[in-house]
Amino acid sequence: MNKNLLSIAIILLAVAIIFVNVWEKTASEENSEATSVDITKDESIPGVDLGEVQEGNQAPDFTLTTLDGEELKLSDYRGKKVILNFWATWCPPCKAEMPHMQSFYEENHEEVEVIAVNLTNMDKGEEAINTFVKDYELTFAIPLDEAGDIGMQYQAFTIPTSYAIDEDGIIQKKIIGPMDEAMMKSIVDGME
Repeated sequence: MNKNLLSIAIILLAVAIIFVNVWEKTASEENSEATSVDITKDESIPGVDLGEVQEGNQAPDFTLTTLDGEELKLSDYRGKKVILNFWATWCPPCKAEMPHMQSFYEENHEEVEVIAVNLTNMDKGEEAINTFVKDYELTFAIPLDEAGDIGMQYQAFTIPTSYAIDEDGIIQKKIIGPMDEAMMKSIVDGME
């Protein structure tokens, strides 16, 4: 009898998870549609073309200032694989992802660069970002998207959002949601 109840409970849990994921995807698509009503490809946002950021296309170049005050230009990383991540300090999935990202970076920084763009215009200020970086002992580049233009251009409407970019600067994969170290390795290995 207990095995039957356990089986039923597992099935109900699986159905609930599927329902929630489908519902979130539908809600996310509705939010994207609402956003596209406000911002379309026809409207002029300086430096932003919502149509060009997709798998198979060249990753749009950008220049941002890092948390350390250095200038970071995406095109300077040509010749190296890149994981381009968009995040904020208040985001629980981002918090869960960062230790995996740091561990992946420590083991793979010779072949893969990690660039974690903080959506500063949506965050709690530079002091909170500095505290987050120290608490998580992050050593990869943290550029600050203070105006929010790069996050908008890269369609980081749900965070974390990441892009796997190959050595030629071509977007190979877009990942919405947190990644773990094994997932990052699998994605990067798939760019061979």
